[in-house]
Amino acid sequence: MKNVLKRVKNYSVDDFKRLKITSNAFKFGESIPPQYTCEGKNYNPPLDIEFIPEKAKCLAIMVVDFDAPLKPWIHWMVWNVPITHHIKENFNIGISGINDFANFNYSGPCPNKQEHHYFFKIYALDTLLELSSSATSVQMEKAMSEHILGFGEIMGTYRRIRN
Repeated sequence: MKNVLKRVKNYSVDDFKRLKITSNAFKFGESIPPQYTCEGKNYNPPLDIEFIPEKAKCLAIMVVDFDAPLKPWIHWMVWNVPITHHIKENFNIGISGINDFANFNYSGPCPNKQEHHYFFKIYALDTLLELSSSATSVQMEKAMSEHILGFGEIMGTYRRIRN
């Protein structure tokens, strides 16, 4: 969110409605179950979203690992998701952008040896985004920056079981 807010003029986090993001797969700060990682089915975990603003036209989702060695690592980015209060496991609706694994789908946690923190960020937007599926995370953030009505996130951790 901080990167997006740098591009939004005269706004702060307090100007956006706070979305409540939960999951029945893990609680905030807890370990993400292996089935949602590279060591399992590699599906996105289910997410529940509350307090979506009435004026929202769509949702955008980013999953980011800020513990990656070189830069924040994008595991998933999808936009123009129809308004929903439940993102199902293995979700495939909206437009998926290319992540840092060079694919267009969710790529679950897959850290080397240390535990990493994964932020599932959801944005409620007042418009559909006109982006190519080859858009980068920076392009997505820039396109969203003037259209954010609400924001929420849930963070989970993961340490690989196998090396």
